[in-house]
Amino acid sequence: MNSESIKSTPLCDKHVALGAKMVPFAGWNMPVQYTGIIDEHNTVRTACGVFDISHMGQFLVNGTGATEWLNKMFTNNLNKLVDGMGQYSIMLNEKGGVIDDLIIYRLAEDDYFVVVNASMIDEDYAWLTAHKPEGINLVNKSDAYVGLAIQGPTCEEVFAAMCPGVELPVRNGILMFSAEGDDLVVCRTGYTGENGFEFFCPAEQGVKWMEKAIACGAKPCGLGARDSLRLEMCYSLNGSDLSPEKTPLEAGLSWCCDLTKDFIGVDVLREQKANGRPTALVAIEYKGKGAPPRHGYEVQLPDGTPLGELCSGVLSPSLGKGIAMAYVPASLGKIGTDVNVIVRGKAVPATIIKKPFLKK
Repeated sequence: MNSESIKSTPLCDKHVALGAKMVPFAGWNMPVQYTGIIDEHNTVRTACGVFDISHMGQFLVNGTGATEWLNKMFTNNLNKLVDGMGQYSIMLNEKGGVIDDLIIYRLAEDDYFVVVNASMIDEDYAWLTAHKPEGINLVNKSDAYVGLAIQGPTCEEVFAAMCPGVELPVRNGILMFSAEGDDLVVCRTGYTGENGFEFFCPAEQGVKWMEKAIACGAKPCGLGARDSLRLEMCYSLNGSDLSPEKTPLEAGLSWCCDLTKDFIGVDVLREQKANGRPTALVAIEYKGKGAPPRHGYEVQLPDGTPLGELCSGVLSPSLGKGIAMAYVPASLGKIGTDVNVIVRGKAVPATIIKKPFLKK
């Protein structure tokens, strides 16, 4: 990808002014760190951090029959939602592979707010448009919002200072409200394993609200900390741990797949549930010290039998050791299995453990 095709969020200049190191990510110029990944990671685990998630996409879906249609497009069951609540769900291709994982919020009957992954905005919109029946409205509002993920144990105090008199919604809830003349959206979700929320404001007001979040006690954090935080919790990253070649059952996400309803790809999932999944996404933890595990590193049994390659890997700031996830043959991926991660030709001893790495 050449530099001319990389997009910048409305907060880019602010990141640079705050001393961020910028890197390309999912087609966007994003901050990877400010004061350092470990420092930012620990801040989110102990206090509060703010991440720019303006690269994420937002769709509005409404119209008579929207719920019925979306239930055919997504794996989870929207009939379980009441107004003001959201759920994690997945959109599949006909082979049961993952196109994207997302969060969908019910605003009212047949009226939804959908948050999708950055690199998948255009593909998701095209896929949904191609399958959309007459009478359903699908609007891509991704350019209209700046998004901030405000995460950590003190996030409630930060929000109270940002928006006095407004109460955060419950876990997985959504609230649309106005403050300081801006129409705002707050979703009680996150990608770190900590208490937190995601805050969407008009794009032209993004710098104001980021500055406000910082002034109210949230420390700027980058993609590096976001990756280590989510991996400690075994939250999958689309494009790394999730792909069009793997099903949600192989990824360990059967809990958000309602196989009693019909949706695109469900037949493949039903077959895997009945007869077994070929591979499984497992959590691998170093037994001791070692160079950080990285995407693409080979995983072997101690006798040298190849198992697969790492999808994601980092040195965990909380645990002080390497952690990773990899797809391995399901029959060989049992918890407690010893493996080796091959790092620059050297075998680093590790073990398949029960998810997540960090037990909250």
